[in-house]
Amino acid sequence: MPNKTIPHPLVSIVIPVYNEEAGLQALFDRLYPAMDALNTSYEIIFINDGSRDRSAAILSDQYHKRKDVTRVILFNGNFGQHRAILAGFAHSRGERIVTLDADLQNPPEDIGSLLAEMDKGHDYVGSIRRQRNDSLWRHLASRAMNRLREKLTRIKMTDQGCMMRAYSRRIIDTINQCQEMHTFIPALAYSFAQNPTEVVVGHEERHAGESKYSLYSLIRLNFDLMTGFSIVPLQMFSMLGMLVSFFAGLLVVYLIGRRIIIGPEAEGLFTLEAILMFLIGLSLFGIGILGEYIGRIYQEVRERPRYLISAILQEQELDERR
Repeated sequence: MPNKTIPHPLVSIVIPVYNEEAGLQALFDRLYPAMDALNTSYEIIFINDGSRDRSAAILSDQYHKRKDVTRVILFNGNFGQHRAILAGFAHSRGERIVTLDADLQNPPEDIGSLLAEMDKGHDYVGSIRRQRNDSLWRHLASRAMNRLREKLTRIKMTDQGCMMRAYSRRIIDTINQCQEMHTFIPALAYSFAQNPTEVVVGHEERHAGESKYSLYSLIRLNFDLMTGFSIVPLQMFSMLGMLVSFFAGLLVVYLIGRRIIIGPEAEGLFTLEAILMFLIGLSLFGIGILGEYIGRIYQEVRERPRYLISAILQEQELDERR
């Protein structure tokens, strides 16, 4: 039976939703019993990220069924998964905040494992998916990206693609103070954590629907991760530019010497053309890196809102307290 709404629950579950109509009922059927079984106070915050299907209506129905623990934030457009999570963070009231995907790829029953690690004193608990069936190239690409990220940012995450993570109130309050337009929340939280850890959680096939992450989205995510937490790419390119300039100077001296000693030559034309194309490609690569950082600056200085909320479904007594 629904209980009276608790003003300050121990746990807040934050779930972004985008076109998840087919799988929401299955999520409800597993999530609420899993949380009730923990015998702790909790709230579940769903953020509808501008879904074009019936997700908003289904969330509204669920809110009326479990008003005691359910809150629904409705965006007036699609702002992206990370901004939906940030909205959930801004409205969460729990001392511990857990993020979860709506697609049931991570079992809600494993939330207790993350909370158990927080009982041990950890302020940030990441997760590692068990028994992933990724292809060989994806596995190798993931390992390579993890190593590169650790070298550039010193942020260690075994499985950066797993949504199920737990954060302490202190970390969430710190994240809420940040005003970055584009960031990678788990990496941001890790940089604020004092005692982070990771646990292994289950991994299942999507209950319904399809993945919202395209190849482009994954590439953008890693660009945000690199440029948002380190200037090492700029520093590395500067050093590379100095080395190339040095060797290019030596090449010019060498060619001038050959022309003085041997005279005009035509045989080296294609070699020079290849060197020229290499230098042009290198320059374009450097311009791309600069563009990423300049683009981030452009996004920040406009100071546009991260998201727009059209409505919040929650108990009236909560509105009066806020």
